[in-house]
Amino acid sequence: MKAKNNIIIYVSLVAASAIFLIIEHLTHIEFMLHVAAIPLEVLVAVFIVEMYLENRQKKERRRQLMHIKSCMFRLEMRNLLIADFLALKSPPLTISKIKGATLPELKKMREDANKIEYQTLEMMEPVILEYVNAQSVWRNFMNIALEYGFEDIFQDMVYILHFISDVKTFQENNPDKMFIHEAAKNELLMQKVMHTI
Repeated sequence: MKAKNNIIIYVSLVAASAIFLIIEHLTHIEFMLHVAAIPLEVLVAVFIVEMYLENRQKKERRRQLMHIKSCMFRLEMRNLLIADFLALKSPPLTISKIKGATLPELKKMREDANKIEYQTLEMMEPVILEYVNAQSVWRNFMNIALEYGFEDIFQDMVYILHFISDVKTFQENNPDKMFIHEAAKNELLMQKVMHTI
C-alpha cells in the first residue's frame, strides 16, 4: 500500500512538471521553466529523505536482529557453544575467558577465531550434531532475516540449513557412521563443514 501511494506521488510530481513544461512551450513564458523544476526538486528531496529513513531503519533492524541473535545463542544454542569450545584446539576459548575479557582482548579473540583448529575429527562430530539440534533456531533466524530484508544473513542461514539437511540425510542412510568421517573423504564436503562450524 505504501509503495502504491509513493508511486502515485512520484507520478503526480512528474506529471505536474510536465504540465508546466507544456505551458512554457505553448506560452513561451520562461517563468514556467522555474515552476516546472519545483516538482522535480521535491521528487529528488523525497528520494533523499526516503533513502535516509530506510538506512536508519535498516541499522535499527540490524541492531534488533543482533539482540535477537544474542538471546537465541544464550537460550537455545548454549549446547552448541559448549560443544564448539570443548572441541577447539586453537584458539583456546572458554566462556569464562570471554566473560572476563577486555574489549581489546575480545577483538584479539575474534581475530584469532578466523583461523580455528579442532582437536580431532571425532571432536567435531558433537558440534555438527548440535547444529542439527538447533535447526529450528536457524530456520527462525532465516525467517527474521527475510522479514527484515537482510539478504546476507538470509543466505548464511540457507547455507547452514542445507548443511543440516546433508547431515540428516547421511545419518538416515548411515546410522552407525560419523558424518565427519564421510566429510573427511570429500574435500568439498569438508570445506562445507569448516565453513559452517
